[in-house]
Amino acid sequence: MFTGIVQAVGKILSIQPHGQDLSIHVDADALDMSTVAIGDSIATNGVCLTVTKIAKKGFWADVSKETLDCTTVTHWQVGNKVNLEQALMPTSHLGGHIVSGHVDGVGGVNELHADGRSWRLGIVAPKALAKYIAAKGSITVDGTSLTVNRVNGSWFELNIVPHTINQTIIQHYRVGSKVNLEVDILVRHLERLLLGDKAAEPDTSSSSITSEFLAEHGFFTPRNR
Repeated sequence: MFTGIVQAVGKILSIQPHGQDLSIHVDADALDMSTVAIGDSIATNGVCLTVTKIAKKGFWADVSKETLDCTTVTHWQVGNKVNLEQALMPTSHLGGHIVSGHVDGVGGVNELHADGRSWRLGIVAPKALAKYIAAKGSITVDGTSLTVNRVNGSWFELNIVPHTINQTIIQHYRVGSKVNLEVDILVRHLERLLLGDKAAEPDTSSSSITSEFLAEHGFFTPRNR
């Protein structure tokens, strides 16, 4: 588990294809690697990667076909900068929110402009994730824990403060940039919990959570039409 508080920015040093998957070498000089061991997890642009080898500069990790299909890793190139965070320790401060490092989808930056010393960042998420994104809720973008300002359909807006801009790869974002998104894990579990016994039934639609379902279970009272 992670917090979404980026600890360092690294760089992709090497990419080695192995048929349908690959291995990557990440320069993590700016990250404290003194306690990292083979088998440990490091969030790399929000993707939970397992350290397979510790190198003079950083670490090596394997990337499965599943990860390539669901994240921006498939577009990474040697020289790309990446956000890095070591796994959460029991004594760590939970400065962001609970992050699993399991990317839910890839979004796209469609708006970026200065707002005082901060940046306003607009991102379009996959439509299937829209229901999990709420104003003033948390979302992880390339491994960075951020608070959602506004939501409109599958589009949402973020305010990025100067410290976050300077300490993450957000400073390199441009309109059109692709980003890894992870929605709040608690919201996902709540959706599954609300299904009750229906959770054991095969899924025949994109989601069984409807306004009628929520009203039936006492989460809100529908207005009279």
